[in-house]
Formats: sequence, structure tokens, C-alpha cells
Amino acid sequence: MNVILMFALPLAGLILGWTIRWLYARFQLSSSEQRAERVKQDAIKEAEAEKRELLLETKDQLLSERNAFEREFRDRRNELQRFERRILQKEENLEKKTTDVEQKLQSLASRERKLGERETFLQAEEEKWKSKLEKIAGLTAEEAKKLIIQSMENEARHDAQVIINKTEQEAQTQAEKRAREILVATIQRIATEVSSEVTITSVSLPNDEMKGRIIGREGRNIRTLETLTGVDIIIDDTPEAVVISCFDPVRKEISRRSLERLIQDGRIHPARIEEVVQKVTREVSQIIYEEGEKVLFDLGIHNISHDGIRALGRLHFRTSYGQNVLQHSKEVAIIAGMLAAEIGVDREIAKRGALLHDIGKGMDSESDSSHAELGAELARKMGEDPRIVNAIVSHHNDVEPNCIESVIVQVADAISAARPGARRETLNNYIKRLESLEKIAEGFEGVEKAFAIQAGRELRIMVNHDQINDDSAKDLAKEIAKKIEAELSYPGRIKVTIIRETRVVEYAR
Repeated sequence: MNVILMFALPLAGLILGWTIRWLYARFQLSSSEQRAERVKQDAIKEAEAEKRELLLETKDQLLSERNAFEREFRDRRNELQRFERRILQKEENLEKKTTDVEQKLQSLASRERKLGERETFLQAEEEKWKSKLEKIAGLTAEEAKKLIIQSMENEARHDAQVIINKTEQEAQTQAEKRAREILVATIQRIATEVSSEVTITSVSLPNDEMKGRIIGREGRNIRTLETLTGVDIIIDDTPEAVVISCFDPVRKEISRRSLERLIQDGRIHPARIEEVVQKVTREVSQIIYEEGEKVLFDLGIHNISHDGIRALGRLHFRTSYGQNVLQHSKEVAIIAGMLAAEIGVDREIAKRGALLHDIGKGMDSESDSSHAELGAELARKMGEDPRIVNAIVSHHNDVEPNCIESVIVQVADAISAARPGARRETLNNYIKRLESLEKIAEGFEGVEKAFAIQAGRELRIMVNHDQINDDSAKDLAKEIAKKIEAELSYPGRIKVTIIRETRVVEYAR
């Protein structure tokens, strides 16, 4: 019994505990379901409230949009009504104008008919009076018209010629006076130094023994120096001096500087000579560039290529009739700028063309072209203005100038070359050279007269047309040019022009 109780009591307690646990779980479940139901009901209520609010907002928005659409519709309708009224008004105005135009056309047609009738009447009257006048004058209408036109034309030509002559005289007087004033003012304002050199230069020696060292064993030293510099070194009886002769002034300067440096150093042998010549060549090349830049800076001219600057710098060592070419070019540029400013043309073009007018003298070229042609070709390659190119090529009248700036360059070049002291050549030497040119030409058979013009740069020869034909004229020009080359020394080149004229004269008896 006790055993049964021992097993029954725990079993009863277990059953009772499970029952209580089940009842508690049941209670919790029903409580959760109730809460879920309450939450659901609350959510439904909130959703319905939000739905009502959204419906109210949507109705308000629809109402406001409807009102706005109605206002816009009313405005559009009013605008269309106003536009319609304007169109109707314009149609009315157009109808009125059309009516007025039709009335005017009718009036014009009526006036045209009247004018036509009047014109017919006047033509008939004109023919009647014309016939009467022709009978009285004894001339037809065309003949009378020609006489009147010819008389008026002669009178007009006479009056015009009188006015032209008077104007030309006044213009010539004023132009000459103004030109003199401009030239005098320009010459007064220009003041530059005069420097002159020759094609030979001498180098002083410390003693006569130095001549032997310069010559070297079997002439090695002097041959090396002459070969490297391209000059002729003359060693004669002149005490303590040697002479350097060369037509190229740059080579002459390199040789002079190299020889002076070798004499000062004392070491004179072929290797040292080559080293010094190379160093001096670089120095002179730098001087050339610096001189070109300096003259451009002084004149305020820019945008010149490196080749142009070097060609300008080489003019620093070049002379013409004893006048330094770079200083001459600078002086011509200053004068051209003054002249251009006085007469009111392009001052920069005139200055630039004047500075570059002799740039061909600074170019290394074996061509037969003149320095003007070489300079013009270089200016074209540098992209210079065509007026500048023309100023360069025409400054010796090889080509006709095509602008006023080219003429200014010619005038400035003549002023710079002609002012006192600018060039070493005397008047007697100048006249002798011109006479020599004319004498050479007149020594050929068939030549009647020769004229040296343009400062001896051109020789014009008049020949007998019976003795010299067209073919022989070409041969004669070549022969005269060859003889001038053989017998005379002159800078630049001389143009030989043969002039042959045929005249036929007959008399009517």
C-alpha cells in the first residue's frame, strides 16, 4: 500500500503540474491572441483614419488643380477672344487699305491716260516747232545737237585744263617746299658717328723676330693660319708689323684677333693656331649675334629670325666706300622713320625696310645675284611684309618701287650715303670712276654715247642701229661687262644697258 502510494503520489503531482502548466500556457495564448486582436483593431482604425485623411487631401488637391485649370482656361479663352478681335480689326483695316489702293490705282490710271494724251499733244507740237526751227536754221536736229555738244565739250576741256594747270603748279610748289622742309628737318635731327675701314689691316709686333715665329719652319704656321681663316697674311719689310688682307671682313677680323692672341701668348704652332682660331671664331660669332640684337633693340624692331639677326650682325664688320654698313643701315632706318612720320605713312614698315635694305651684304653666298636680290630673298624666307621685300630689292632701282615706303628707303639711303664725312671716297675719285666706265664703253665700235648713272651702278650705252643689230647688241653688252670686270675695281655690280633705236623719216611733198 505504501509502495502504491509512493508511486501514486509523484504521478499525481506530475499530472497536476502538467495540468497547471497547460492551463497557464492556455491562459498565455488567449492573452496573446487578445493583444494581437487589439493591435489589429488599432491598426485597422489607424489605416481608416489615414485613408480618410488621404482622401481629404486628394480631394483638396483635385479641387485646387481644377480651379487652376479653370482659371487658365478662362485666360486662354480671353486671350483667344482678344486675338480674334485684333484679327477682325486688321481685316477691316486691310479692306479699307485695299479700297484706298483701288481708288488710287483708278486715279493713277486716269492721270496716266491724261498724261498720255498730253504727251501725244506735246510730241505733235514738238514735231511742228522742230520742222519750223530746221527750216529757219537750215540744220537738222541731230546736226544742231552735235554742234551744241561739241561747243560745250571744248569749253569744258578748256576750263578743266586751266584748273589742272593751276592745281599742278600749286601742288608742285607746295610739294617742293614741303619736301625740302622734311628733308632739312630730318637731316638736322640725325647725328651719328662716322666709322670707316678698309679691306686690309695691320697687326703690331713686339719685335721683328716675331715675324719668323709667325712664318714658322718652312712656312707651316703662316700657311695654317691662312688656311683656317681664309685671308692673306703679308709679311714684308715694314718694321714690327704684318698686314692682313681679305675681302671678307669677318674672316679678316677673326684672323686679326687670332694673330694678336697668338703674339700675346707666345706659343705659335699649328695645333695652337687651330685652337685659337676656333675659339676666336666662336667669340666673333657671338659678337655678330650681339651686334645684331643691339641694333634691333636700339631701333625698337622685333620679331627678326636668328638668321636675320646674324646677317645684320655681320654688317658690323662690313664696309662700303669706307662706311660701316651696320651703322649705315641703322642711320637709314632712323632717317626713314623720321620721313615716314613727317608724311604720315607706316613708320614701322619704313624703319624695318630701311634697316634690312643692305642685309644681303651680310650673307655668305656664291650666287651672282646682287645684295639687294639676296636681301629680298632672305626677307621672303623670314616672312617679312611684301612692302619690306620691295623696299630691299628696289633701293638701287633694280626693280620699280611699288609703295611709298620703298621710295622713303631710297631717299633715306641716299641721305645717309651723301652726308659729309659718311663715305671716304672723294668727288674726284667718284668722277674718275664714272669717266672710266664711259670711256671703256665708248672704246667699242658702234657705240655713239655712254652714260654712267645711279652713282656708277648702271651704264647706259647708245649704239648706232646700222652697225649694231639686236644679236650683236647682246654680244656687245657681254664684252663691255667683261672689260669693266678686268680693268676696274668697284663694290657690288654694274648693270650694262644697250639702247638701240631705229628711226624712219619720210616727207610728204
